[in-house]
This record gives sequence, C-alpha cells and structure tokens, in this order.
Amino acid sequence: MTRRRLPIGIQTFRKMREENCYYVDKTAYLRQLLDGGTHYFLSRPRRFGKSLFLDTLKELFEGNEPLFKGLYIHDHWDWSVRYPVIRLSFGSGNFKESGDLQANLLDQLAAIERRTGVVVEAETVPGRFAYLIEALHDRAGQPVTVLVDEYDKPILDALEIPEVARANRDFLRGLYATIKDSDAYIKFTFLTGVSKFSTGSLFSGLNNLKDITLDARYSAICGYTDADLDTIFALELPGLDRNEIHRWYNGYNWLGEDKVYNPFDILLLFDKRQFGAYWFETSTPTFLIKTLVDRGVSSMDLDDMLGSDALLSAFDVDHIATEALLFQTGYLTIRHTEPRGSRTYYRLGYPNQEVRQSLNESLSKQLAPEP
Repeated sequence: MTRRRLPIGIQTFRKMREENCYYVDKTAYLRQLLDGGTHYFLSRPRRFGKSLFLDTLKELFEGNEPLFKGLYIHDHWDWSVRYPVIRLSFGSGNFKESGDLQANLLDQLAAIERRTGVVVEAETVPGRFAYLIEALHDRAGQPVTVLVDEYDKPILDALEIPEVARANRDFLRGLYATIKDSDAYIKFTFLTGVSKFSTGSLFSGLNNLKDITLDARYSAICGYTDADLDTIFALELPGLDRNEIHRWYNGYNWLGEDKVYNPFDILLLFDKRQFGAYWFETSTPTFLIKTLVDRGVSSMDLDDMLGSDALLSAFDVDHIATEALLFQTGYLTIRHTEPRGSRTYYRLGYPNQEVRQSLNESLSKQLAPEP
C-alpha cells in the first residue's frame, strides 16, 4: 500500500479516480438505491460529500466503466446500457434577489441543451425542463436520470429576505413537481441538500419521493467511518493521536450502527497534521448564530435537546424549529432514540469536540463582542 493524494476540495468522481486520490467506496449504496426505488431525497450538512455522491451517480448512469474498476458496483451493473443524465446544481448561485433563481436555472438548462443538441420548444421554465426530459428519453431510447444538488440553496440564501425566500420556494415547488409529471420518462431521481423542508411546502407535487435522511440503511452513505480511517487512510494515521481524532471529529449519527466523520475535517487534518475546527470555520452561517441569540437559546441547553421526527422536519421559510435548524445543519446530532407511546423522539447533542468548542465560542463572541 502506498500513500495517495488527499482529495481536498475535489467533488468530481472522475478526477478522484484518474488522479489516484484516496476514495472510500460508496458504490454498494448505489446498487441498494437502484434495487429499492426510483425517486430519492437525502439531507446532510455541508461538506459531507453529497456533491461527490451525485457525480458518482452521473458517471455510473453514463456508463463510464473504467472509473469503477475495483469498486463494488463494477460487477453489479450492466455497462452495455447508457442513460441520459440531467444534473442541476444550485451550489454556485446567489439567490438573494428576485429573478436570480429563474435566470440561474435557465442558464443551466440552456447549457444542457447545447451539450446534447436538443432544441426545446417551451415558454416556461418547468415546461422547458419537462420538454428536455422527454426529448432526451426519445433520443436515447432510454429513461433519464435527474440529479439535483443543493436543491434548497435558493431558499436558504434568502432566509433573511422572507419575500424572496417564499418566491424561490414556490418556484422550486413547481419545478420539482415536473419530475413526478415526467415519471414515464425517468429512470432515477436523486435530490440532495442541507435542509429538509416540510413536504407540503416544497415537495407537495413530488409526493413519491423516498426520504432516506434518517434511514439506518443509508446512515453512512456520506462521511467516513472509523473502519474507513483505519484501513483506507491507515498510512495517514502515524504521528496523530487516534483517540483524539475520534474525540474531535467523530460522532455524526443518522440512526445507523456507525457514527461518521465529516470528510472535510479528516482530509484537512491529514494535510495540516494538527487539530482544528476546519469544517466549522468554513460552514457556519451568521444566520444560525444570530437566530440562536435572538431566541435566547442557552449553550448549556444545546447538549441535551429532544425532538420528534415531525419537529426535526419542521423547516420552512416562516417556521424553522431550533432543533431542526441545529440538527439539519450538523451542529447537533442524534445521541439515541426514545420511544414514547406510538411516537419516537430523538435525544440530540453535540457530535464532537470541534462543534462543542467552536459553537460555544461563536455564541460567546455574539453575546459579548468585546474581548
């Protein structure tokens, strides 16, 4: 075994494979998803590898077999068939002004049309999207795969401007409803984002979406496990305190047997060779800290919150439960479940030392900005 390149900031599956980067094989999950349904949704905090997972799906459906040699899916996939793929991403856009979302989406659809040579005859954005799905299906003779990355960013960007956030939410509701209306032409759908908006507020038109956010079978679909660190990254461990790695960065739990690490933290640790709040420093929105302060949430309360499944899903422009905000953004995680009658509650707490230390420091600075 030899050391490989650390894939810091790389979200492209092809680049990781061709440049001999470390790669944790998640392709068994791809087979499991394909065997279990058609339309999926996954919520995970930022920098957990959602974009890389979507890109892996793209390469798989497009039939790029050489990239998958040595991985689980290679011998469990029919490489003779290639499927057209529509991939949309709202990760790089800024959606704080009215019209930004529509312009961004039109640009993305136009780029796909140029690349595929499809001439679309539709006036509305949802109509254009639907026409593109059907046209690609007819041209390829195969159903289409639809991948949407950071599906919720147009809403999250504008949360401090509620009228824009509502308009973006309503526009996206119509766009995502198109996926269900085009079901006859679709092979597979996967949407990812940070938040899990209330089904009625955003996915009312896509009510056949299978949410795997809190499905124990997919709890490690993103992130690294202890076993991954001890095997795949074994050559990076010498010189670092293994117990401290676990204390600082492990602890994220979505009801599975294994708690996971944020990949961004681990890769930066192996690169810099010292412990730091790498994820927190690049991912913590001022909106979160301000909301906690405005609501008078004590830092001592954060390590022992209780939430039901309904509460953790209560996320919308006009109502964001504190527990849902903290859980979905990755600042709290599930410690354990507590059955109460016919309902299940989740005991929440800090996932690890990085979040515990950094979140409390940020709250302190907001409350007492003078040194």
